[in-house]
Amino acid sequence: MDEVAPLPRSPELMNAADTGLLVVDVQEKLLSAVPERARIAWNCRRLLDAAQALGVPVAATEQYPEKLGATVPELRERLAAAPTSKLSFSGAACGPLLHDWKNDCFYRVLVCGVETHVCIAQTALDLVAAGWMVYVAVDAVGSRFAVDHETALRRLESAGVVLTTTEAAMFEWCRLAGSAQFKQISALAKETLPAK
Repeated sequence: MDEVAPLPRSPELMNAADTGLLVVDVQEKLLSAVPERARIAWNCRRLLDAAQALGVPVAATEQYPEKLGATVPELRERLAAAPTSKLSFSGAACGPLLHDWKNDCFYRVLVCGVETHVCIAQTALDLVAAGWMVYVAVDAVGSRFAVDHETALRRLESAGVVLTTTEAAMFEWCRLAGSAQFKQISALAKETLPAK
């Protein structure tokens, strides 16, 4: 009996080989005003650790850091490059980085950070307009007020942004069980949110 080939992978799924992670404005002053800030920072950290394990390129932005402070330490220490400082709310202001990713055949971006209705939304919408496939980890973003967060997610989804979660993204990047990377991703998935 002939062996049947597996079905092709869905073009809706992210891959470590074609996706970049963009961490937007997870800064001391911004994050301190957001409910569930511990969950947001924890999930951003898990995404950074998964990206490191799987070779996913990472970039980060900081909104007006002179006034709003630096990226929180637990994320900053995991960044290979310093965050890009910006005054524009949209992280798409990081044009050179995004052009480099496109030149390296990355055409998907997973976005996390704060605030959902301002910098996350404007970044995601600009990336969609520029031809990127954009994903937002809904458990790794937040706003000061629930109505802003929830409305922004609905708006983003209606504009073609794919809503996902931290754990779903990590396992999509990983793809297969049984590897050393899978063990790292599995360990990240088994973590529990630290009590604060």
